[in-house]
Amino acid sequence: MTISKLTSGTCAVALCVAAGGTQAETLDMQAYVPQTLPVLGTAGVDLAERVGRLTGGEIEIVYHDPGALVPTNEILDAVSTGAIAAGWYTPGLAEGVIPAAPLFTAFPFGPDAVEYTAWWYQGGGKELWAELSAPFGIHTELCTMLAPEASGWFAEPIESPDDLAGLKMRIFGLGASVLEKLGAQAQSMGVGDTVTGLNLGTLDAAEISFPALDLQLGMQEHASHYYFPGWHQQSSLITFIVNQDVWDGMDDSHRAAIQEVCAANVALTIAEGESIQLAPLAQLEAEGVTVHQWNDEMLAAFRGGWDEVLAERTAADADFARVWDSITTFRADYATWADLGYLD
Repeated sequence: MTISKLTSGTCAVALCVAAGGTQAETLDMQAYVPQTLPVLGTAGVDLAERVGRLTGGEIEIVYHDPGALVPTNEILDAVSTGAIAAGWYTPGLAEGVIPAAPLFTAFPFGPDAVEYTAWWYQGGGKELWAELSAPFGIHTELCTMLAPEASGWFAEPIESPDDLAGLKMRIFGLGASVLEKLGAQAQSMGVGDTVTGLNLGTLDAAEISFPALDLQLGMQEHASHYYFPGWHQQSSLITFIVNQDVWDGMDDSHRAAIQEVCAANVALTIAEGESIQLAPLAQLEAEGVTVHQWNDEMLAAFRGGWDEVLAERTAADADFARVWDSITTFRADYATWADLGYLD
C-alpha cells in the first residue's frame, strides 16, 4: 500500500502506534488553503480531528498548509503518484488536465448549495467526476460546501459594463473567462500578491471569498467597494482526495469513517456558511466599506459573457459538454420540483 512518508510530528514514517497499541496510518493531506480560513480551511481540520476520533486514532490525517509538501498546482499529481497520500482540494484546480473540472467546483449563475449537492449525490455528478478523474488514480469525497461568495472588491464603483474595459482583477475559475469577454484583464494569484497589487495599483479589483473570510484577511484595508451577488460562485465544492491505492488498502471501517465525516461536513458547512456572514458584513460597513448590489444591466452583461464562454467550452471539449448536459438536465427537473415545493 502506497502511503506518504513525508509526515510531520512524532511519526517518522506513515505507520505509527495508536493509543490502543495498534498501528496508525498517517495520511499527509496537502491543502490548497490555510487551515485558519473559516470554513474553507477549518472544515479540513475538522475532518482530520473527527476521523481520528471515530477510528480510535488508527487513521491520522495531517493537514499541511499550502506549499508545505508540494505547491498547490501540483497537489493532484502528487496524490496521483503517491508522493503524498491525500489532498484538501477543489476540482476546478485540475482544469489544466481535466477541462470539465471547473464545473465540479463552481460556475457562473450556478445552483445554491442544496441543489449542487443534490446533483453531486443523486444527479450523477459524483459518478461523472469519478470517471473523469479515474486516469489520475484518485478517490474523491465531497467534504465541504461554501456559501455564496461576494462578487469582489473594487477600488472604484462600477456603474456600467463599459467600466470593466481594461479593469485588472484577480478572480478564480470560469468567472475569469467571463470578465475577459467583457474587456477586463483577469488574473490568477495568491492572496498576498493580490493585496500587494491592490495597494500598488497594479490591480483594480479582486474577488476572494465571502464576508467572514474577507474580513479575516483585512480586505477592507485595500479596497472600499464591495459587490454582490457573487454571480460567478453561488456555491462551491471542496473535496478530500486520496491516492486510489491508499484508499483501496484501507479497512472498510476506516473508509466508512472518512465518508461519514465528509457527509456530515457537507451539512455542517452549509449551515455554518449561511450563519456567519452578517456580523462580519456589518463590521466591514462600520469600517467604511460601501456594499453594492449589481444592477440588472450588469447582471445581464455577466450572463451574456457566460453564454459566450459556455458555447466555446462545450464546443471545445466533449467531456465539458457532457457534464454541462448532466447539470442542465438535472437543474431543469429540479426547477419543476422547486416551483412546486418551495415558497418564493
